[in-house]
Amino acid sequence: MSSASLDPGAEALCDPLALDSRLEPEELVLRDQARSDLAAIAPAGRVAEWYERGGPPRELLHELGRAGFLLPQVEGYGRPAETAVGQGLLAGELESVDSGIRSMAAVHGSLAGHAIYAHGSDAQKEEWLPRMIKGEAVGSFCLTEPNVGSDPSSMETVARRRAGDWVLNGNKAWVTNGPLADIAVVWAMTDEGVCGFLVPLDAAGVEMAPVDNKLSLRISKTGSLRLDEVVLPGDAILPGGKGLGAAFACLSEARFGIAWGTAALARACLEVAVEYAISRTQFRREIGSFQLVQARIAEMAVDCGNAGLLALHLGRLKDEGGLTPAQISVGKLSNTRVAVRTAQSARRVLGANGILGSFPLMRHMANLETVSTYEGTEEVHTLVLGGKVTGLAPAFR
Repeated sequence: MSSASLDPGAEALCDPLALDSRLEPEELVLRDQARSDLAAIAPAGRVAEWYERGGPPRELLHELGRAGFLLPQVEGYGRPAETAVGQGLLAGELESVDSGIRSMAAVHGSLAGHAIYAHGSDAQKEEWLPRMIKGEAVGSFCLTEPNVGSDPSSMETVARRRAGDWVLNGNKAWVTNGPLADIAVVWAMTDEGVCGFLVPLDAAGVEMAPVDNKLSLRISKTGSLRLDEVVLPGDAILPGGKGLGAAFACLSEARFGIAWGTAALARACLEVAVEYAISRTQFRREIGSFQLVQARIAEMAVDCGNAGLLALHLGRLKDEGGLTPAQISVGKLSNTRVAVRTAQSARRVLGANGILGSFPLMRHMANLETVSTYEGTEEVHTLVLGGKVTGLAPAFR
């Protein structure tokens, strides 16, 4: 059950602030077309099956590419770029189906694809971006390491020059799309500091082991990367991908999508709860008529309205060229919290039925445990904001 199946009248009840009225007509068309496309590409029954078995077929990314969900920020290569708000709307539709699906698309596009688009050479862009836009080549992004999570400046993966080549050694962890990917953007320490490299995953010395025992974000395939004397040509380095700032710029793209995705997911959970509350009867009346249920739903509606307004505000700022990393942290931190609260509260409206796989709420709850952690933990974003508001350096150390 999802927002796509909700009665139009009930769906309107879930937008008491009339957020849709703040969208331009073309933005509404984009969102509604994306929703329709996803209903065909990833219907509820298929999504539940993918979650149970721990991943979708690689063809899913190809289908998402054909429908225009991949790398919407990229201008050229046969299509125009979407606005920031358009990108956010696409991210929201993906996440409202499943956070793992949005994560696959985001790592492929906002991280790997954006790294190539923003920091790559013309030759690298021509080689990879057209195929990545179509989902014919799959990208992954390798920054986190087994011993290094929130402090990437301490990374242990190294790249050293040997004649005209580069030789990479190290390990990367939590590589979304890793088992499906053709190319990895790998960040490594060099004599000149941190740099990004394009590593074909069929190169000698590259080993990608799947992570199979996840209890959250199960639709998103995850791997662990080992680099053992991997020899790359000199032009494998991303010319503009020097310094952690280049990697963080990619993370900002992904975090922006999370702010939109979690807002949309929260609303999707609210819609499930409302539909259930107005159709489920106990004591000879709809449970949605009881004060305690209405109080719970009202609280969710307020949260969802605030999250939607925040996401839209960030999107308009980004389109105007004024969005800052600290503002993105506000969106990621606040809207993820809203989504967690809303998924939990919606699950309780459904009572025992809320834990069934025929409803998406328990799956969303499990996924959100990961969403709260990746692309910067709640603690990291809290410190970023604390430092911004006080003007004092964040106490990371």
